[in-house]
Amino acid sequence: MRNLLITIGLIILTFSSCTKKEVQPPVLPLVQPLSLKSLSIQSESKVVPNELLIKYKDGVDENRKSLVLERISGHHKEKIFTHAMVKNGDKQGLALVSMPGNVDEAISKIRSHADVEYVEPNYIYTQQAVSNDTFYGYQWGMFGPSTSPSNPNGSQAAVAWASGHTGSGLVYVGIIDSGYMYYHDDLGGNAGTNPGEIAGDGIDNDGNGYIDDVYGWDFNSNDNTVFDGIEDQHGTLVAGIIGAVGGNGTGIAGVCWNVKLLNAKFVGPQGGTLANAIKAIDYFTNLKLNGVNIVATNNSWSGGAYSQALRDAIERANKANILFIAAAGNNGMNTEITPVYPSCYPNSNIISVASINSTGALSTFSNYAESKVDICAPGENIASCIPALDVNGNIFSWYGISSGTSLAAPFVTGAAALYASQHPNARANQIKEAILDSRKEVHALEAKCKAQGILNLSEF
Repeated sequence: MRNLLITIGLIILTFSSCTKKEVQPPVLPLVQPLSLKSLSIQSESKVVPNELLIKYKDGVDENRKSLVLERISGHHKEKIFTHAMVKNGDKQGLALVSMPGNVDEAISKIRSHADVEYVEPNYIYTQQAVSNDTFYGYQWGMFGPSTSPSNPNGSQAAVAWASGHTGSGLVYVGIIDSGYMYYHDDLGGNAGTNPGEIAGDGIDNDGNGYIDDVYGWDFNSNDNTVFDGIEDQHGTLVAGIIGAVGGNGTGIAGVCWNVKLLNAKFVGPQGGTLANAIKAIDYFTNLKLNGVNIVATNNSWSGGAYSQALRDAIERANKANILFIAAAGNNGMNTEITPVYPSCYPNSNIISVASINSTGALSTFSNYAESKVDICAPGENIASCIPALDVNGNIFSWYGISSGTSLAAPFVTGAAALYASQHPNARANQIKEAILDSRKEVHALEAKCKAQGILNLSEF
């Protein structure tokens, strides 16, 4: 079994402000304390000013659409009509509309129009930090009661590894987040590429609408560069938990030592929009429909109110047999009373994940709900990969410790990939059932999640 000790230095990074902190790799003993503010995304109903998303009813022509827009003095800014929408039988797509004035007032003017199926703000999904203490440690979340080192509240991934279950390069996972450092020392071996695309030829080889989307697509900047530097710490942390290469004697191990990671970046330094979240989800749905074996997407983000358009995109993924694994959120509240999206949508392919600490208790920051949160997983003081800057401003591969439901969700995403590697014909509902049924029951979590317990990979 690989050496799980992590070479970690004292680094303080902030994500929400995207302020770059120069750090120099120190010469240190193998394990040292590190303080890193957690990178989770909380729910806030922020919207893009002067923008709406309109879903017109089938059969509405351009003249009738113009009459709708006249009511709000608006104009069509972009037509969102993804390949996944087309394959799902959608004949209209969505219209991203720009207009003057107040968003809520504009919605009230056209919500009941005979030609409008629904209209929504273009919500913003933002990232905020939850501080955490200086921590000595490495990957307690991978351990179990019988492993060495041991922790009875870890995911027991190490038990699966000891049985020879370390994943498969035939299984793909989509990271819908910020970008991720796909050439990180511990991620490069598992960096997936779009099998239908030829790198660097300037041609959309697979006909999905994106040129040279080799490692995925950046919907925030609308280009194929999914890693843009230090701003992509959050996606890199997520990627490391899911699929840092195992058995290489370097850094850490992900839940899956062997897996293929692809990225749909939609969160930038200022957050990500609802419009781009829909495109990102549909990007992976279309890849799956084109034959790429995408088992699950990881969604460690939240924000905005209920969106029918977002729920529809998740359902298109559901029909394509893709799990949508979502962070429950870091508001420390019962989402039975105050729902947080996307984790609280009722789509059957969603697995909503709360966070526990190393004692097995629900993290104080974690949302919870008896029926709307599915399972708990390690999410506090979790070690993973990050990009860092040396004194000359050069990016290098490094490691950090952070906390949040953003870090709990990728444990479950990794679990889905690990199960799929052993059961290649399993459908999304079967993988979800296996994850929930194999949990370790914990009495204190009975009213906190459906599974009433902690992720357990000892039989995967």
